[in-house]
Amino acid sequence: CLSFTYSTHLRIVQSLSAADLNYTTQRRQVPVIQQIPLKHPLPSASRMAPTAHHFLSSMTARCFLFLGVLCALWVSLCNGACAEVDSDTEAVAGNGFKLGCISCKMRGEVEASAIADWYFRAKGETEFVHIYTYDGETSIIIDDRFEDRVAWDGSKKTSDLQDASIYIQNVTFNDSGVYRCFFRRTLEYEAYQYETTASKVVHLTVVAKATRGMASIISEVMMYVSIIGLQLWLLVEMIYCYRKIAAAGDEALRASA
Repeated sequence: CLSFTYSTHLRIVQSLSAADLNYTTQRRQVPVIQQIPLKHPLPSASRMAPTAHHFLSSMTARCFLFLGVLCALWVSLCNGACAEVDSDTEAVAGNGFKLGCISCKMRGEVEASAIADWYFRAKGETEFVHIYTYDGETSIIIDDRFEDRVAWDGSKKTSDLQDASIYIQNVTFNDSGVYRCFFRRTLEYEAYQYETTASKVVHLTVVAKATRGMASIISEVMMYVSIIGLQLWLLVEMIYCYRKIAAAGDEALRASA
């Protein structure tokens, strides 16, 4: 029993020694991979950040420029919106004068046609007199007092009249009074037509010399102040953006050096 145990133990020790020797030999035969230095090392994250920021900034500016061009093209293709503006009420004798009359449709997408008529009531009179009519193609001066002095100055090349302004040439003091603009509009729907009317009144005063109100002077001054202020603001913004872009470019060059 002792001899068997001793021999068995000896064989186990020999087998373990052989296995350890074989593992050591294989480990020595494994080649060691060394780090090969790169000729052009990759930039670090801190160096790449300014360059990436500059690239993203330039791409963002290009996107905004492209969107601005698209918006400008879209606006140029769209029709102008209708806005009701009151007419001027003071004319100078011997000059021309525009009698404004605008009546906008409630729904711009609905097709329509309209006829515009003008009526006049002079000072001292009680009744309005029909002086002018326009149907989108033909204009007719009805009152002899305005013969060869009234011209259409409203909507052009359409029967859907929303601006029925007229222009009076060589205004006289006898033209002072009340003018009434009258719309007869027909709205075209798929199954039916709907007729509606609208009117505007203009009280015209003819003077010998033009007078300028205080409101007009203040509004003109405010307009010039606003224009100058906007130009100065744009100049400051341009200088700020130029300096910011130049600083970002210099930082990117220093980081890549």
